[in-house]
Amino acid sequence: MTDATTGAEATDAPEALSAVDDTAAGRAEAVRERYRRTLGVVPGGVRARLRLAQDFGRLPTEEAIAALRHIVLTDNPLGARVQQLVHFGQLLALGRTGPARIHARGALHAGAGVADLIGVAETALITAGVPAYALGTEIVAGILSTEDGRDSRDSAGDDGGDTEGHPRPAEQLRAE
Repeated sequence: MTDATTGAEATDAPEALSAVDDTAAGRAEAVRERYRRTLGVVPGGVRARLRLAQDFGRLPTEEAIAALRHIVLTDNPLGARVQQLVHFGQLLALGRTGPARIHARGALHAGAGVADLIGVAETALITAGVPAYALGTEIVAGILSTEDGRDSRDSAGDDGGDTEGHPRPAEQLRAE
């Protein structure tokens, strides 16, 4: 039987429905894995977008975004570390706290050190002024506070740490 509104074949068989769900779930997981490789985690906004995309049959949009990000970030002469530092600096200049924090942690995941993040914040002072510098140092201080186990406004959320969402040891961050 065919559904008159969608043109899709209708079925009451649960195994047919689960096969479709497994395919969509597998595709969504592949997108999540790209973010984990790049940033070390899947940002909350990406998880929310993927849920919507799956729920409303728009997963190809998220797959296209992930594919473009992969091309731009992976097939780029700057390399992952520098790419994440550039993202961090651009987002500081734009005043985008959440995304800047994600890319600061992504830079650490890609091999940058805390000194690199501070250098980017200092550069943002020249290109975008004291607000960008202050935002950058606030984010770096928040990352260090999180690593030391102290509560910080910047440590809220789930956009940092390793692939399991655990923060990296403070000693390791400082050594980088």
